[in-house]
Amino acid sequence: MLYLSLLLILFVATFIRSAFGFGEALIAVPLLALVMPVEVAVPVAVLASITVSVVAVAQDWRHIQLGSATRLLVATLFGVPLGLWLLKAAPESVVKILLGTVIILFSSYLLIQRGGLRLRSDKSAPVFGFLAGVFGGAYGMNGPPLVAFGTLRGWSPQQFRATLQGYFLPASLVVMAGYGATGLWTWEVSRYYGVALPVLIVAIVAGRVANQYFNARVFSLCVHVGLILVGLGLLWQGYRVY
Repeated sequence: MLYLSLLLILFVATFIRSAFGFGEALIAVPLLALVMPVEVAVPVAVLASITVSVVAVAQDWRHIQLGSATRLLVATLFGVPLGLWLLKAAPESVVKILLGTVIILFSSYLLIQRGGLRLRSDKSAPVFGFLAGVFGGAYGMNGPPLVAFGTLRGWSPQQFRATLQGYFLPASLVVMAGYGATGLWTWEVSRYYGVALPVLIVAIVAGRVANQYFNARVFSLCVHVGLILVGLGLLWQGYRVY
């Protein structure tokens, strides 16, 4: 049952990540933590994330908005310390409720507004990258600010997916190196990852096929609905802890 649960959870999470470029963190880690220790679940999820990113970058590197990804990544490094401080200084319930509320309000606004709000350049990328660092440091969720930026820049589904993977790959490699240095990358983690690898490959291929059939309007709708669901999940977790 443990391995069956592992494979099912990672397949669903990886398919979503491969199709949309984000969203697996809130699925994989909480569900894996139900069947294994958190200190094992998190590195396994990060290894799965790295696998998606490596395949996506290798296949879609031409679609990566390199300037945007670089600006976002550099700014993220400055936001992480604030997120870590927030994690230590504020109650977990407050952090989750705050993040969930911001995500829901922002995505709901973009869904209902009719003005076609767009960013015409990468000048504001450091702001979104910094917020991604804060979100990542506070709860390990870099995705929402990055998704918001990509949507406002009007990236195509292919550019969206590729650029987010171009961002997540170096970020996840740094995190995994930290796990190795602190002893969290264990043989048990590697064994679970090895067992799940064939399922990850199938999920990546299926997600990639699904991504190619999205048109821009449907993709944008799915992204914002997905973000709202992420926000609702955070609110639920926050109020439950509270």
